[in-house]
Amino acid sequence: MPHFARPSLRLAIALAALAPLAASAAPAPYSLPWQLRPAAPANVARLDTSVAVSHPTVGVPDTVTTASLFLLSYKVTPSFAPLVRVGVVHNAPGAGDSGTAFVNPVLGGTYGIPLSESLRLALFLGVTVPVGMGGGDTPDATAAAAARSGILARSAMDNAMFAVNDFTVFPGVELAYVSDGLTVQAEATVLQLTRVRGEAVQADASRTNFTAGVHVGYFVAPWLSLGAEVRHQRWLSTPTTVTTEALRDNTTAALGTRFHVKLGDTLTLRPGLSYALPFDAPMKPQHYGIAQLDLPLNF
Repeated sequence: MPHFARPSLRLAIALAALAPLAASAAPAPYSLPWQLRPAAPANVARLDTSVAVSHPTVGVPDTVTTASLFLLSYKVTPSFAPLVRVGVVHNAPGAGDSGTAFVNPVLGGTYGIPLSESLRLALFLGVTVPVGMGGGDTPDATAAAAARSGILARSAMDNAMFAVNDFTVFPGVELAYVSDGLTVQAEATVLQLTRVRGEAVQADASRTNFTAGVHVGYFVAPWLSLGAEVRHQRWLSTPTTVTTEALRDNTTAALGTRFHVKLGDTLTLRPGLSYALPFDAPMKPQHYGIAQLDLPLNF
């Protein structure tokens, strides 16, 4: 073998030996949840729309509620990403006037802690800015009804945004196992709501809410994942609206698919569509069905 070929051969052998190491260093694909928070800080712009169809009254046409939320998050360090989230909800009841309301914005941040190659821990803290439409002592009736309708349209998982009379602080935690195309994630959040306006129409000065969920996702191909999750909401305090124990909590389940489309070196679009159904009151007796179109763009 010519002497000048030996360095090239040695380089080829070295690159071949490093190839498996490079492959193993690539992060495992992560199944993004439908309504749970991501289990790591991220650079993302996300438009998430839920369309809920319900039939609360016999003999009256269906009620259709559309809740659209937009989130922007940016990593200021590899471990921390502040975020802002805004939303609008439109409610078209089967009987009565339709209404639209911009709801409370959310300011918050996610702090990620990688526990191991497969385990991710994320801590979250959020607050709302209580400026949503439909609040105050003399609210517009259709806007107030629209804001309330957004609660169940979002499976009661985003209550802070729709409680337009309240300043809400809500810390949360996510723990996710991500390996070999499989994601298993659990989440829990406590929401402390404090009334800052609307005393004439809202009796409760403070309320305490709890939400939790589990998401399981699997990549059947690098560009396609399937995901299912169960969500649960429960009032830890007893607001005046909880007139029966059936109104204290709420459980839903969702199933859907998500595509993963690389648009560039750092841009990935992850459009997804899911459908959710309730397990119990108050949503099941009203025959709720919720379709969710989720459009996250990671950058």
